[in-house]
Amino acid sequence: MLSNQPRKREPSFLRALLTTFGPYFLIGSFYKLIQDLLSFVNPHILIQFVSNRSAPAWWGFLVAGLMFGCSIIQTLILHQHFQYVFVTGIRLRAGITGVIYRKALVITNSAKRSSTLGEIVNLMSVDAQRFTDLVNFLNMLWSAPMQIILAIYFLWQNLGPSVLAGVALMILLIPLNGAIAMKTRAFQVEQMGYKDSRIKLMSEILSGIKVLKLYAWELSFSQMIEKIRQGELQVLRKMAFLNAVSTFTWFSAPFLVSLITFAVYVSVDDKNILDAQKAFVSLSLFNILKFPLNALPQVISILTQTSVSLKRIQHFLNHEELDPQCVETKTISPGPIGFFSAHASQLTLDSWFSLLPTSLNLQVPKGSLVAIVGPVGCGKTSLISALLGEMEKLEGKVAVKGSVAYVPQQAWIQNATLQDNVLFGQPMDQKRYQGILEACALLTDLDVLPGGDQTEIGEKGINLSGGQRQRVSLARAVYSDADIFLLDDPLSAVDSHVAKHIFDHVIGPGGVLGGKTRILVTHGVSFLSQADLIIVLGDGRVSEAGSFSALLQQEGAFAEFLRNYVPDDDNFQEEDSATGISTVLSNGVWTSSSGVPLERVQCVCSKADTVLVDQPLQTSFSDYFFSYPTKHISAFLALQVKLSVFWAYAKAVGLCISVTVCFLYTCQSAAAIGANIWLSDWTNEPVINGTQSNTSLRLGVYAALGILQGIFVMMSSFTLAIGGIQAARTLHNNLLANKMHSPQFFYDTTPSGRILNRFSKDIYVIDEVIPPTILMLLGTFFNSASTLVVIMSSTPLFVVVILPLAGLYIFVQRFYAATSRQLKRLESVSRSPIYSHFSETVTGASVIRAYRRSQDFMAISDAKVDANQKSCYPNIISNRWLGIRVEFVGNCVVFFAALFAVIGRQSLNPGLVGLSVSYALQVTLSLNWMVRMASDLENNIVAVERVREYSETKTEAPWVIEGSRPPPDWPHQGEVEFVNYSVRYREGLELVLKNLSLRVKGGEKVGIVGRTGAGKSSMTLCLFRILEAAQGEILIDGVNIASIGLHDLRSMLTIIPQDPVLFSGTLRMNLDPFGKYSDEEMWQALELSSLHKFVGSQPQGLDFECSEGGENLSVGQRQLVCLARALLRKSRILVLDEATAAIDLETDGLIQATIRSQFEGCTVLTIAHRLNTIMDYTRVLVLDKGTIAEFDSPTNLIMARGIFYGMAKDAGLA
Repeated sequence: MLSNQPRKREPSFLRALLTTFGPYFLIGSFYKLIQDLLSFVNPHILIQFVSNRSAPAWWGFLVAGLMFGCSIIQTLILHQHFQYVFVTGIRLRAGITGVIYRKALVITNSAKRSSTLGEIVNLMSVDAQRFTDLVNFLNMLWSAPMQIILAIYFLWQNLGPSVLAGVALMILLIPLNGAIAMKTRAFQVEQMGYKDSRIKLMSEILSGIKVLKLYAWELSFSQMIEKIRQGELQVLRKMAFLNAVSTFTWFSAPFLVSLITFAVYVSVDDKNILDAQKAFVSLSLFNILKFPLNALPQVISILTQTSVSLKRIQHFLNHEELDPQCVETKTISPGPIGFFSAHASQLTLDSWFSLLPTSLNLQVPKGSLVAIVGPVGCGKTSLISALLGEMEKLEGKVAVKGSVAYVPQQAWIQNATLQDNVLFGQPMDQKRYQGILEACALLTDLDVLPGGDQTEIGEKGINLSGGQRQRVSLARAVYSDADIFLLDDPLSAVDSHVAKHIFDHVIGPGGVLGGKTRILVTHGVSFLSQADLIIVLGDGRVSEAGSFSALLQQEGAFAEFLRNYVPDDDNFQEEDSATGISTVLSNGVWTSSSGVPLERVQCVCSKADTVLVDQPLQTSFSDYFFSYPTKHISAFLALQVKLSVFWAYAKAVGLCISVTVCFLYTCQSAAAIGANIWLSDWTNEPVINGTQSNTSLRLGVYAALGILQGIFVMMSSFTLAIGGIQAARTLHNNLLANKMHSPQFFYDTTPSGRILNRFSKDIYVIDEVIPPTILMLLGTFFNSASTLVVIMSSTPLFVVVILPLAGLYIFVQRFYAATSRQLKRLESVSRSPIYSHFSETVTGASVIRAYRRSQDFMAISDAKVDANQKSCYPNIISNRWLGIRVEFVGNCVVFFAALFAVIGRQSLNPGLVGLSVSYALQVTLSLNWMVRMASDLENNIVAVERVREYSETKTEAPWVIEGSRPPPDWPHQGEVEFVNYSVRYREGLELVLKNLSLRVKGGEKVGIVGRTGAGKSSMTLCLFRILEAAQGEILIDGVNIASIGLHDLRSMLTIIPQDPVLFSGTLRMNLDPFGKYSDEEMWQALELSSLHKFVGSQPQGLDFECSEGGENLSVGQRQLVCLARALLRKSRILVLDEATAAIDLETDGLIQATIRSQFEGCTVLTIAHRLNTIMDYTRVLVLDKGTIAEFDSPTNLIMARGIFYGMAKDAGLA
């Protein structure tokens, strides 16, 4: 299916499915055929039974026995059919999941853009499930018409041509239902659209939740979700009304058909007498008609839904694939390992975004270290992508000889142990492995992680800091022992001393990769002198290339750039040992001997090496991840569905509505029984002169009761639909409100897939599965109850067997419900890993392809699908077990009803016997469906339980506390004071900050430094109350921040976070989701953050569409957008979490200058790894293991020769 050869016509997904799964399915169809033919035997036996009153008793007993025997055989054959059909269903789902997974590994970037992660996961979960559902009913497409034709044939034998009147009515109903089905389909497509966009936005919210909290933007985003949800519920309401109408037509159809047939029969000829035999044999044939007539439109509607899914999957599978031939791997003429791209090889990221390397021409000899430098957005990452074959090649050629290892700019970490992440499928070589961990500076981290290298790393590497993730990613590359290493800015996320260590031990000439070909994208200037070749890119072209000394002599842009940015430190003394650094303090600015102010001096570009999760949290994480599988599965299994969940759902529906629905159902059953008793009374009317009297009155009352019944059905399904939508709205709103108020640690300890599952799968069940299930359950319950009432009233002896049969039925039902519930739970527990692994794969597709691990990942995915199938299959078997036992109970009901009719036949009139036996014949189906619906409801109500569980988790402090709101211009000084402040990540964990006491005056600029895990990020998180104090307090302008609402606090502070997060939507929405600022202010902010040129060049301007996660902007540009956000807010306190790591030096200079000029009077707290950015700050705070080690001006700290001095020395500043 995923073959590469070009075909004239589009490959058909449907044909592939038919050839693969068709033959096995046909065996099931054969069983279905036999069962259908058998279903007509019983009405024939019934004719013998009712018509012949003078026959001996043994004949009656024989006939009753035959009915029983025939029913049992029917049951066994029917379940053989189901077995084949359901197994086809799960095989189909596994196949579709597999093919989508394989396709997702090879689609191009542009295809990825048109199908977001959420949509692809939806294809796997919802659309594949649709196929499974369809297969179960597919045989009805031929079986239903066949049953209808046979029934009509036998009716003709019974009632003659009058049947045609009834048939005409059925035919008239078909176009009506066709119209309803078409309309429903249109609504379905519309609703899928709403659902996709809601899930997509929700998944973005979950991945960027920390940023939403820091900016106090939750409200704006929850309003967006609510708006989409509103549209979704409106479509659902329209669909529910349509369903009510179609329920009415289909429910009334068999009745109307029998009514018209009887009416025509008695009015055509006075001699036509409606006796018990004719009436009840006809009724039981009409009841056989009921099922195919009901099933046909259902099958058609499922078919229409599945055709929508088929189109979506077909569309996805037809996406363009990466061309495996676009990078040649054959030997390159001079034989170096490297790559060569012919003149003007144009590459674009995808067809519409004609980005970057416009034309390149270069060759890299084997074993050399090539550095690629250039400003933000000039195409450095794109060049690396081109070498990996991830770009679309327009012309020219790219050739790479040898295997490739790739370190992406943003590390991709699997949810597996740290060791698995490094080995990445390679065999273990202990000695080499240890050496690599040491070279990548990971050994110290292993001491801190609770399980060493066996620590389970959470989703997206959540329990590692940014620097640790990047080093694991690098270790993976080194361990792969490839020929060519493509390193996309691997040093940006680590501290300067770590960066130096990694360069010396891994990347540099003396490192582990010494003799390999290395292509290094970097912003760090200090290592350039050791590169064999430096390529300077500008606007997608090579503006200069050559060795370090050659470029310096060319006096081009690069030389100019270096002069501005590089200290004359040790690296340069290799080139020219004449200059040493002698620092003098002149007018309070650090200068080097070359006279360049040191604030402009650039050391290794590094990114804050710590994320929210400092060391102590890591303990809790791995404990959590280690214990997760067993702990959660057992918790899942222990859960009995409590009555409280049903009660909660009833309350969400509205108690008034719940009572009304039950009342309407009772009325409807009463009307149905009434109509049939009236009919049996009619058949007993004496025949005078070959005719019956007052037929018109009989008909009139019969008709009135029947139509009344139809009206009650329609009203009840109407009412239930309204209730179901009411419940869906309430439950979703509660879930959303709670998740927006959940504290950050909830998101750090809960995989996002699990939360997203609540919003997608569980809400889908509440929206679309539970209401129809309840409708069916109530229908079958009242149906079975009225059957028993009728049988007991006509043959009172039946009471004797009712208790043992009921006992058997209830036992079977309980036994099955318990088993089925646990199997369903196991199934849903084993389903989540399929989707988590899938979304992980899609995110890391380029890494997986670079290491050529696609096959292994397919195998992992298949194993996860198999594990899921293992719990699906027993579920199917348990359904067969149930079906055979329940139908046995139903068959017993038929047998005893007939038996007692034979025993008491002297006292019974034929009308009542006919009534009770024909009722008994339809009870089997009702009983069977009732158990199924009851267990379905129990299984599906779990969704309500799961949604409630997440709607009642612990929330953070209120957003606004009405009684204590800060003054509107607070904070006007911007003074921050910590008083004996301690904090831990969660209850029961170590303190991360211990007894901090310090005071920052308004307008001061304070740098915060310290080794990884010293608590730098934690300190800023405390300011925003992402972490709440364990003791002590923080005062801002004298106000204790714990006493005011979170939004009042967070909206008054501004942070530029470490990882720039953008949401899909317009640039305007990303800058200002609440629409507070004018366009003018926004353009001004963009100008100050040097983005106006880029945005101005886009045709949509401020309405430029950012894709999911801001993928269509470079990391540097995303960071500038975050700066623009900060400029718009203009608050008195600005926190910078080393935001300038992914940016080239010029842009960095711009940002620093902008912050200096625009936030001049503000208090600025900067977590810095590049010390030069804070050398001119008022004071520097040095943290060590959560306590204050040093706190003074940079000058004094350097003279004190403490920790700070050591760090400055590493960075070449002291």
